[in-house]
Amino acid sequence: MSTPHGEHPKPVTYARYVALGDSQTEGLGDGDDATGLRGWADRLAERLAVANPSLRYANLAVRGRVAEQVRAEQLGPALALRPDLATVLAGVNDLLRPRFDAAEVVAHLEEMFAALTASGARVATATFPDVGRIAPLARPLRPRVLDLNARIRAAAARHHVTVAETAYPPVTTDPRLWSRDRLHASPLGHDRIAAAIADALGLPGSDDTWTLPLPPLPTPTGPRAAVAEVRWGAAFLGPWLVRRVRGRSSGDGRTAKRPDLLPWTAAPDSPTVLGRVDLATGGAGGLGADV
Repeated sequence: MSTPHGEHPKPVTYARYVALGDSQTEGLGDGDDATGLRGWADRLAERLAVANPSLRYANLAVRGRVAEQVRAEQLGPALALRPDLATVLAGVNDLLRPRFDAAEVVAHLEEMFAALTASGARVATATFPDVGRIAPLARPLRPRVLDLNARIRAAAARHHVTVAETAYPPVTTDPRLWSRDRLHASPLGHDRIAAAIADALGLPGSDDTWTLPLPPLPTPTGPRAAVAEVRWGAAFLGPWLVRRVRGRSSGDGRTAKRPDLLPWTAAPDSPTVLGRVDLATGGAGGLGADV
């Protein structure tokens, strides 16, 4: 939502956009593996293509990757593509693990920030919403989120990286912006993330309307809320814990969906306007508990 100096830069166009990250950047929660994933990075590419129809876009993100893996597997290929714009979002998979070290996670992010900015790319990242407000069982993770966000801001400032502050607006924890697994954004959530980064970059036509709240929605309380938590734990938390015990990841054997810079072409029937997304549900189901 802001640049390191708190002001929008002069609008510029970008010709080569490369996205690095985990499942949020890959697009889980916005489409599926059968019909194709979209996600906020695709939606941002669409916005970039409005200003420059000749935009070329690559998405190197793979679900389940921790920050160290994103750096080790995606930074080299990203630099080889010589982007003039790169986005780096990672750290949630680290945050969910028992042995979380915020300093170590951000060291990997900062190495990517440094290398990409040194290559001449404009780099953008984002802070993370409070997961405890999205999934009550995850409330103990709140101090981790706050620590990670503070370190991301500091590392970004050191390398003049643009930060979209999705941690602050209350709407970013609205359940309609999240899939049923509460870890992946819904189509509406992905659209808001794209809008937040577009706003932070100062893209033509962008603004802070992504921070606006949705129409009021009844909130389950009492027994209904408790039942919802139990169902969520059984459907998503349980399988995630089993994968952790077995040392497996949802990204095992997967590769980037768009490893090369290709001309941007949006799917003809993909919703881009918020009004075309179901505000009652967010428009998507859960797709697994690794991000």
